Amino acid sequence: QVQLVESGGGLVQAGGSLRLSCAASGGTFSSFRMGWFRQAPGTEREFVAAISRRGPSTNYADSVKGRFTISRDNAKNTVYLQMSSLKPEDTAVYYCAADRSLRVISSTLGDDYDYWGQGTEVTVSS
Repeated sequence: QVQLVESGGGLVQAGGSLRLSCAASGGTFSSFRMGWFRQAPGTEREFVAAISRRGPSTNYADSVKGRFTISRDNAKNTVYLQMSSLKPEDTAVYYCAADRSLRVISSTLGDDYDYWGQGTEVTVSS
């Protein structure tokens, strides 16, 4: 069974930075497309970023483009989300997810992901 464990969340002031990590175990990490999603209180889960199996291909939600960077280290079975220029509206619980399908393009839909972490909370104060 694949397990995903996020870390790196916390409280940060607006304009600050955080790096989230997601460590995977129990599967062949390099075979998964990986994504980050977030959910703020009272809102639906939304796509943040995704990365291909080897890492050269990434895509981002418009709301984070230019501020967030997704990357992965297949040797460490870990995917990262570097968040910069944080805004209060980035406050949410952030989840990493793994897609084991053979789709060509990383999906932005949560239902296309097979495994999920427990989430890590990010709070951005104004």
